[in-house]
Amino acid sequence: MDHKTLAVAVIVAGAAIAGAYTVGKQQGQSGAHAPAPKPAAAAPAASAPAPAPAPAAPQASAIAAAHQGLDREGKVGFNPAERFTHFRVGNKNVKSIFADEGAMWVGTSGGVVRYELATDRFKLFDVKSGLLSNGMFYVGRIQGKLTVGTYGGGMSMLDEESGKWENFNIPQGLGDAFVYDVIETRDGDIWIATWSGVNRVKGGKLQDRSQWELHTVESTGGGLPNDWVYGLAEGKNGEIWLATEGGMARYADGKWENWNHSRGVGAPYEKVRDDIAFKDDPGKASQHHAQQKREMGLQDVDQAYNPNYIVALEVDGDGSVWAGTWGGGLAHYVDGKWVNFTTKEGLPGNHVFMLHRDERNRLWIGTNNGLALRQGDGYKILKTTDGLFSNAVFSMATTGDGSLWVGSYGGVAHIRGDAIN
Repeated sequence: MDHKTLAVAVIVAGAAIAGAYTVGKQQGQSGAHAPAPKPAAAAPAASAPAPAPAPAAPQASAIAAAHQGLDREGKVGFNPAERFTHFRVGNKNVKSIFADEGAMWVGTSGGVVRYELATDRFKLFDVKSGLLSNGMFYVGRIQGKLTVGTYGGGMSMLDEESGKWENFNIPQGLGDAFVYDVIETRDGDIWIATWSGVNRVKGGKLQDRSQWELHTVESTGGGLPNDWVYGLAEGKNGEIWLATEGGMARYADGKWENWNHSRGVGAPYEKVRDDIAFKDDPGKASQHHAQQKREMGLQDVDQAYNPNYIVALEVDGDGSVWAGTWGGGLAHYVDGKWVNFTTKEGLPGNHVFMLHRDERNRLWIGTNNGLALRQGDGYKILKTTDGLFSNAVFSMATTGDGSLWVGSYGGVAHIRGDAIN
């Protein structure tokens, strides 16, 4: 199966969703790359400093927004001879990329795109298709159905035969209309991370309202440390790990436990202070974030640093846990304690937005300053000079041929072949 064509679908979909934006396709030569726009500071999980502009890649034929959003599906072409391709999607955030059997799905803040690898065809799904929101946080499969978690539109599941979406929102039991992550556990439960706590649907019985639970700070007596739940993962023994805006949490055998910076999550401010690359402090823009900093004793820190914000999560087969923090680097829970890794240990950036295990069991770390592959106790770093669209990496998928699909604010990079041997 040819995995070389997803990113072309992203740019065509970008033309469909970008409205008045011009969407250009750039074929990347080795060492050539494009400047990226500055991300908006909407929330800690979605904002990052703007990378320095880089020399523009040679321009290929452009697909412009003259389509006025009418091209919702079609066939595209590509040049497989180039090592990497950049695609601009306008002022859109690519928060999720899902490698499906025979297709790739790309979740943006303007809809979700399905690209069929064998036929070279794409289709855009958005509110005109039956979704309740165009913004995507999560894309994956739950109970065998393509499922999206959206900004303000709840969770939606696609019937691929009919093309219709089934929407789950607050009336169905959802804690909040903002859905950041969804997992299906080995015992069949479905957990849904929302802005207002975490739902557990026992046995995956989504149609049975009595099987929906909502766990919040209040209902768990503080066991869940914060109601903003960004990520979910099932552990080795069936425990549920939760990344929240107040630290890490674990639910096992009906009991809750949590860890925040005071219990070891994230590097201390003194260690990372001089390496924080930008001053975009959420506490200055939001009373909510300001209150969070006061609660954690960080009110005197005026930089983009709060290690209690856990915005990425990965659980290994050995039961250890990796957590990406907002300014405190990468935290690893192993043998009952947290060990933190920062730029001092070789990470390219201390804001960790994304964690991904590939088919070869390698750990990839998306940061504000590049993509890192963990190799032993060190890292192999990819930046715009290696083919990334932007050094701020929010999402990623890998395929069996070794190709990387890397999402950032404003665009996607498709790096063909095995980028790192």
